[in-house]
Amino acid sequence: MAQQNARPVPINEAGAATAPATGEPDLWDRVAAMDEFKLLLLAKVEFVVPAVIVFVVYYFLLPISVGYFPQFMDKRVGPVNLAYLFALSQFFVAWLIAYLYVRQARKFDDFGKRITNNLEDSPKGGDRP
Repeated sequence: MAQQNARPVPINEAGAATAPATGEPDLWDRVAAMDEFKLLLLAKVEFVVPAVIVFVVYYFLLPISVGYFPQFMDKRVGPVNLAYLFALSQFFVAWLIAYLYVRQARKFDDFGKRITNNLEDSPKGGDRP
């Protein structure tokens, strides 16, 4: 369903949407220049990069451990060995990272609300389609 008051979007030779040539910064340029947006990107990087590193290291620790320390990983713990327990633990680590991301995302949402509020309060805030 198309918007009734939507402004036409200029298209370049490659078929990509371009900003109108008004000489004024478009909405995205204004958002990208905001300190709040830069802090949002920094906060995301500060969480996502370490989380990915921890997960990748933990993920590859299983095949490395099975390959280089087979006797240790073959030790029995009840009806299964350590390798199976380690493999099962990867699900819990993934769930833990997802839970921590959801908690952190609430802070990202706060940044987003501040960015939106600043856009609405700015003199150019009402130029949304």
